[in-house]
Amino acid sequence: MEIKELEKLKLKKKSAWEKYKDDTSKVFKFCENYKKFLDFAKTERRAFYYIYDEAKKNGFTDFNEGKDKLIFKNRNKSIAIAKIGKKPLKYGIKLIVSHIDAPRLDLKQNPLFEEANVGLLRTHYYGGIKKYHWVSIPLSFFGTFIKENGEVLEIIIGEDENDPVFTITDLLPHLARKVQGEKKLSEALPAEKLVVTFGGIPFFDDEEDKEVKDAIKLNILKILNEKYNLIEEDFLSAEVEIVPSFKAKDVGIDRSFVGAYGQDDRVCAYTSLRAILDMEGNEYTTVVLFADKEEIGSDGNTGCKARFLEYIVANILKIAEPGNANEFYLKEVLFNSKAISADVNGALDPVFQEVHEPQNAAIIGNGVCVTKFTGHGGKYSANDAHAEYMGYIRNLFNKNGIIWQTGELGKVDEGGGGTVAKFLAEYGMDIIDCGVVLLGMHSPFEISSKVDVYETYLAYKCFLEK
Repeated sequence: MEIKELEKLKLKKKSAWEKYKDDTSKVFKFCENYKKFLDFAKTERRAFYYIYDEAKKNGFTDFNEGKDKLIFKNRNKSIAIAKIGKKPLKYGIKLIVSHIDAPRLDLKQNPLFEEANVGLLRTHYYGGIKKYHWVSIPLSFFGTFIKENGEVLEIIIGEDENDPVFTITDLLPHLARKVQGEKKLSEALPAEKLVVTFGGIPFFDDEEDKEVKDAIKLNILKILNEKYNLIEEDFLSAEVEIVPSFKAKDVGIDRSFVGAYGQDDRVCAYTSLRAILDMEGNEYTTVVLFADKEEIGSDGNTGCKARFLEYIVANILKIAEPGNANEFYLKEVLFNSKAISADVNGALDPVFQEVHEPQNAAIIGNGVCVTKFTGHGGKYSANDAHAEYMGYIRNLFNKNGIIWQTGELGKVDEGGGGTVAKFLAEYGMDIIDCGVVLLGMHSPFEISSKVDVYETYLAYKCFLEK
């Protein structure tokens, strides 16, 4: 064989932008709407509301009211939308699962105190963060309060241009040499020092004309009561999330990237949502599930360990095939299903390439990433898709012009990570990880390539339709 023919045998990696070199308008238009989603859906509850509203606008109804386009809700923190297909359910469903929670700071149940003339809120971080990322940046307050009488009160502060924002102060470099500078990076900022600056004006008792104990805390409570009818005890039955205040932005002189908080994993949530809403027919029954709690192990009754999927499929059986609504048939449906764990991977970092094995690392801008296995070390605690299913995905994407790549999360002994795939694999279904690659993953300002976002949408839509 001549050299030119031999060169054709090589695996070729190419930029996904080549596909759009003559017209990038579809890519950029899609990502404008994606950025709006990110700005709205800064918590899992807000993502839930967005998904529910979009599904309703597109003709989906709550499952107990519908016949073929169905919505399943789980405590305002996890949601699924489904469309009944032509094939009997015994042939399985097409399933895409993403997660809508993201690393953040949660308020402790009794958070409010004051020190040195500053009113502060104590936090407990959620998910895998670098604690130093969260100091000296503007922060917003997203609270869901359940009052003693059962009233639900949602409070958002920091997102409107006229709102105040909050922050966590860092130690000035002049005094940080011993307290921070001589420590490991992971130890320089203890978690208990992630306290949010919340106020600074004391309450003055004009009648008594004397010093008031905890005067700043008291004034904060006065403001919260006057504006929102809150008392301090209301924090005990509340979920308050502290997240970055800044909006999603174009990054790069060519506007090729999106920079935003929460792209892990709301980028896969948005693209899979658009995929089922824009789908042009489906042979198989399709389900797109948006889960909570992935960042802390998928535990809890809104995470993927909670068997919400069983509840969904059982109700689909009652609607579509009531004669087969039994446990044995339910297990057969799940066993024969094909699924995508829609989650992000880490892109080859141009600055820290030493933590990657470049030959097998995903590259930002090279299309949607298929991750055959996750886990860490010797593939411990991983889903590892079989070659047959990898072949199915490869054939599907190649036939339909999807620009895709494969990737691993770092060198073998450098780190690793997990997704929901291993929990769904327990049902016997075929499942593989597939999603967007990010730079700065788990930071308050993650970076995605717009072309990868759009190719991921096309990949999910193709998977659901075919």
